[in-house]
Amino acid sequence: MEERIEINTEYIQLGQFLKLANILESGGMVKVFLQETGVFVNDELENRRGRKLYPGDKVVVEEVGTFIVAARD
Repeated sequence: MEERIEINTEYIQLGQFLKLANILESGGMVKVFLQETGVFVNDELENRRGRKLYPGDKVVVEEVGTFIVAARD
């Protein structure tokens, strides 16, 4: 099951996205989580919280779920 997370900007940084999707609560948690675990963005392992995500990108957080970045209509 994929969850759509809508953004109203051209892109969102991965760290901000993880907070927006209520996966992690703070920037400090995001930094540590990405360093230790990482997430998959479009099937590639990613650990940079500044990675830009655009509508249509898929983010997979192991043991949490799959999220699709969507443009707000």
